Order: sequence, then structure tokens, then C-alpha cells
Amino acid sequence: MMSQERGGTGEKEQLHEEMNSIPHFLDGTERISWGGDEEERAKILQRKKETETSDSLKESVIYWQTSDKISPSLHTTKLTLEQVIGLQEGFDVVFREMTFGGKKTALFFINGFAKDEIMQEILKRLTYLTPDDLDSGALHSFFHLYIPHVQVEKSDSLSQTVNDVLIGMSVLFIEGEQTAIVLDTRNYPVRSPEEPSLERVVRGSRDGFTETMLTNVTLVRRRLRDPGLKFEAMKVGRRSQTDVCIAYIDDIADKTLIDDVRKKIQAVNLDGLPLADKQLEEAIVKRGWNPYPLVRYSERPDVVASHLMEGRIVVFVDTSPSVMILPTTFFDLCQHAEENRQTPFMGSYLRWVRFAGIFASLFLLPLWLLMVLHPEIKPASLAFIGPQEQAKIPLIAQFLLVEFGVDLMRMAAVHTPTPLASAMGLIAAILIGDIAVQTGIFVNEVVLYMAVAAIGMFATPSYELGLANRVVRLLMLVLVSIFGVAGLVGGVTAFIIFLAFQRSFNSSYLWPFIPFNAKALAGVLVRVPVLVSKQRPSFNKTRDHTRMPKEK
Repeated sequence: MMSQERGGTGEKEQLHEEMNSIPHFLDGTERISWGGDEEERAKILQRKKETETSDSLKESVIYWQTSDKISPSLHTTKLTLEQVIGLQEGFDVVFREMTFGGKKTALFFINGFAKDEIMQEILKRLTYLTPDDLDSGALHSFFHLYIPHVQVEKSDSLSQTVNDVLIGMSVLFIEGEQTAIVLDTRNYPVRSPEEPSLERVVRGSRDGFTETMLTNVTLVRRRLRDPGLKFEAMKVGRRSQTDVCIAYIDDIADKTLIDDVRKKIQAVNLDGLPLADKQLEEAIVKRGWNPYPLVRYSERPDVVASHLMEGRIVVFVDTSPSVMILPTTFFDLCQHAEENRQTPFMGSYLRWVRFAGIFASLFLLPLWLLMVLHPEIKPASLAFIGPQEQAKIPLIAQFLLVEFGVDLMRMAAVHTPTPLASAMGLIAAILIGDIAVQTGIFVNEVVLYMAVAAIGMFATPSYELGLANRVVRLLMLVLVSIFGVAGLVGGVTAFIIFLAFQRSFNSSYLWPFIPFNAKALAGVLVRVPVLVSKQRPSFNKTRDHTRMPKEK
């Protein structure tokens, strides 16, 4: 229990005197039993709760029993847990006291996390014990002989055992012992791996990450049976204690980058990560108001495995079905797994079409608006471009209204039940668009080019990159409407310079365009055959640059 209220000095001294009338637990040992008036004791305890200012679970345990050691008295442990975790207040927190072989024990667990089959097997085995079976010592006998489970360990810290219980473990306390037995009986609510909706492929695996980190790690481990593949686990968040895992291949990834990522995650000082990887990204990347993503998200185990083999680092966050891949580049965010599931020729074709869509989502509308506002720069071959009729509102206002309308429809589609989504799309496309043109509010070509730009945005593999490109497109439209040719030239120049100065964990965001690497740029524009791509991307600073073993 953690409270932020603080009492005055006089109040604390009075509370200290009152607490002398009830037991203190020194070094985990109960000196006297709880006695006296129950109502008076409850009042004193309530005042003690209100003055608690613990910043961590360990501090809270020490506050209530002066030590973080497990008390040999089950009664003491139970009373401490009542104050620290609200044992009698939460319906799902269980402290089951039982006797096995004449020894008093207590099983402490969260009801929703415990796997019933394992618990039943353990308890069934322990019920057959007699006092003679525990002659060698209760702790030794339980741990080494009579608990039929694989994942079992010891703990002598009460705060650590509480943390273990909160992540799904079960803890067995034994009367007279200052060490508890921790059993891994976790059974998280989890859905089956399904193909990610944002990274679908025509051919390829159909499994995707889930909200359980252990499942996600296993899906990657299944594809990479490399002994050098490491998964480092840590906890982030003072209250949430969220599990975070750093994955990398030890003999490929850059050690300096690994240390940098590890230190940044360990330095995160937040109450918790209820929004999982997105909050962690903001905490370690610290990009401020920069709209462009500096990490890549993926929900596909095969994509993550291929990036690990390129020397990237992958960050898993429990409760998130996506993982972070870093460092990344602008061109990485423009590539999709589908291109590598086709032949090199067709994969290259798909990549060019995708690049054309991304280019159109950025520059098609500003270029059209520029040629309409300044027809003198329009080539004769493009004389057909331009509205044949004028609408009732200016073109820039039309574009802004359509942009906001597309965003509104996108958000509405997310919150619309699936059976109604198609009907809503038809209403938006046919009724709203057609009627707006017929009434003279919009020009036909505005709706047409806006639709093409929207398709290009949705064809962008990275959802975050598509949204950032939309913001840039809006700024370009405004600059063109105000400054004309100078606005477009200045906007494009500023856009390229802005991206060139971005760094994704000390790696150039526009690599291999800036700094220029002709061979690597050719590999970006063309889907190179597997046997031709013998080198890993140089911007990763990998320890092992070659993909294939040297010929003997």
C-alpha cells in the first residue's frame, strides 16, 4: 500500500506513541500477539496507513514489519500482507492456510492466475505426507522431495514473493521457516496466435504475436534456433512492474547499441506502462513532437526473426501484441513482408508500386494544387489537369475538408462493428462524395486525387509513417496555397533536411540515401535474391557482416 499523504511532526510523534500499544515486528519476529480493543486497533492502523509514504513494495513491507525478511510466523506474514496488498479486501487474493505432515503452511496466490491442474496435483501429493516424512526439515522436504513441479525456487524476501505472486506465481509459506517456496503456476488469459491485420500476406505464415510476452518469445525462438539468440528480461514501472525483454543475437548485434538500449530502459522512471510498448518508446527515444517513427513496430515473428539476423535489437513488452525493432530507417518502414514472399522480380514490382503510392500520398495533391493555381508552369501535355468548373469554396479549403473527412471516416471505421463497416464505407464514398460534388461544394478532381493519396497512405506498411506523411502533406498544401512554387520547393527541401537530421539510436534515418551507399540503395529499390544478398546492412554496425559462411 502506497500513500502520498504526510502528517506533521507532532502527529507522527503521537502516532509513534500509539503504535507502542500494538505489536511491532522486528526482524520479522512477532513480539506479542494482537490484543486489546479491536476498534481502537483499527483506528491506529488506519492512521498508520494514511501516513505511509512508501515509494516501492519493499519500502512498504519494511514500513509494516521493520524488515523485508519473511517472518517464521504465518500469523505475522498474514497481518503484513493484509496491510501491504489488502489481503482481506481483494476477492482474488488468496491466502489458504493448510497443514501437511503436521506442519502449518499457507499458499498465497492470485486466483485468476493460478493454473488449477498444477495446483491440484501439488496439493494432492502434499496431503499424503506424515510427520515422519518431514524429519529432514520441512523446507528441505517440500522443496527437494514432495512438490511435483519443475519450476520451483526459494525466496527469503517478502517483497519479492509478493511481486512473484502479482505476476502469477504461487508462494508456499511454512510455519517456522524464513524462506518461502515459489512455484510457477501461471496461467495468463491469452488468445491464440493469429495473422496480424496490418501485415497480411498472400503466402506465408499465419501466426502473429499475442499479448503474452512468453508466447511471443517462443514464436521467435522457434524460427531462430541460434544459441547466440539472447532474451534479457527486466521490469519497468514502479507500480505496474511490466515485463520487458531485449532480444538480440549476441555475435551479430552491436554491443554498444545493446548497452545503450539496456541502460535507457533501466533508467525509465514511471509509475507504469499500461499502454505497453508505445509508452516505453516515448520514454527511451524521447523524440518530443517529431511525428516520424524512429522505431519499427511489427506483429509478425518471421519479420522480427529476419531483422534479428540483420543485427537489429528487438524489444518485447508484456501485454502488447507488437514489438519494437531498432534501429530503423525511413526506407525500412516502406517495406513489407509480402515483397519477400514473392519472386525477386515480382517482389521488386510490388516494392515500386508501394513506393509510388507513398510518393503520391506525399506530393500528388500539392503538385496538382500548384499547377491549378499557377497554370503557366503546367506542361502542354498536362493541359487536361485542372478543374473544368469552379466550386463554391476555395481549393485549399476543399482539400482541408476532405482530409479531415477521411480522418473522421477512418476513426469511425475503427469504432464501427464489422458487419456495419462496409455499409458505412458505401455511404461515405457514394452519398457524401457524390452529393458534395453535385451541389458544387467540391470539385471532381479534388475527390479523385484525395482518394488516390488516401490509398497511398493506406498502402504504407507502417501505420505510424502513413500518419506522419499525412501531416507533411497538409503542410505542403498550405505552403503551396500561400507561396506557390517557392512554397513547394522550400517545403520539400525542409522535409528532406528534417529527415536527414533524424537519428534512430545513432543511425542515420535516411540511410542509404544519406549517407549515400549505392549498393545498399539498389538493395532498397530492388528486392535482391537471397543468394545475392551476402552482406548485412552496414548502418547496424554489426560484429559479423556476412550472411553466408566463407568458402573453404
